[in-house]
Amino acid sequence: MAGIDIAKKPPSVMKNTDLVEIAFAKCECCGLTEECTEDYIAGVQERYFGRWICGLCAEAVKDEIVRSERGIGNEEALNKHMNFCKKFKTLSPPKNPTEKLICAVKQLLLRSLDSPRSSSMKKAGFVRSESYCSTLDD
Repeated sequence: MAGIDIAKKPPSVMKNTDLVEIAFAKCECCGLTEECTEDYIAGVQERYFGRWICGLCAEAVKDEIVRSERGIGNEEALNKHMNFCKKFKTLSPPKNPTEKLICAVKQLLLRSLDSPRSSSMKKAGFVRSESYCSTLDD
């Protein structure tokens, strides 16, 4: 059971007589640690080929499947997401995170302005006055 922390919390009381053991499980994609019941961990591992992934990564895997143009399966989507997380974790942090964030938002806005719109949508009057990225240079 890779990714499962063997240190357990004392059982927490559910109702008056039921005891449920809680374990810590570490996501094999992003590294997030969650408190879960043993049954929940087993269910997630069954669904994801013996790997434990957190709820956020599970949603990302579902999104990979939906976005795929050629109809990939659960296992291929999981592998794609795991590779993405691995690449993301190996990146070094940007030298100026504020500038990086502003440039990323700028790219998002520009991309959304360039994307085709349906004819039923009202065209917004968004005008770009100047680039903020060029003014951040020190």
